[in-house]
Amino acid sequence: MYHPDLIRHPDGCPALVLNADYTPLSYYPLSVWPWQTAIKAIFLERVDVVSYYEREVRSPSARLKLPSVIALKQYVKPSQFPAFTRFNLFLRDKFACQYCGSHRDLTFDHVIPRAQGGRTTWENVATACAPCNLKKGGRTPHQAGMPLHIQPIRPTSWQLQEHGRRFPPNHLHETWRDWLYWDIELEA
Repeated sequence: MYHPDLIRHPDGCPALVLNADYTPLSYYPLSVWPWQTAIKAIFLERVDVVSYYEREVRSPSARLKLPSVIALKQYVKPSQFPAFTRFNLFLRDKFACQYCGSHRDLTFDHVIPRAQGGRTTWENVATACAPCNLKKGGRTPHQAGMPLHIQPIRPTSWQLQEHGRRFPPNHLHETWRDWLYWDIELEA
């Protein structure tokens, strides 16, 4: 019987990684391991296999189906606060300019400009499109007459995970769907 997984290159078969409580380690970026890392973790008995691809890899002495979903045997406690990175900032602000709402040419803006003593912190940096950033210049939003849609805050890891759930990656194998987006309505 033909199955699309059978012609898939092994590099196109990442394993979704779940924590020991069977929740994804991360939504954005989605917690996935390359097939080689997943196989190694299986042999080291660090994970349980939840589901498989139809695709196999072979050695001279063995055939092994590639895991599509694995769960860690030891629970990894997520950090309470995420690292302050450009990507996490964009995720906090839902990949939208906090002045005009545009999703194009994103950069970041110091709410209180550095020239006026503003620091590079979660609470003083917001996502901005290049045109709004240029228009605002070295002024505060009040001085520029450009109010922010939402005041910048230091997000928790949970908040970023919730935002990440709205941006699914390009590849979602059917065996992953039971472990992701479980708040969607079930079919009757």
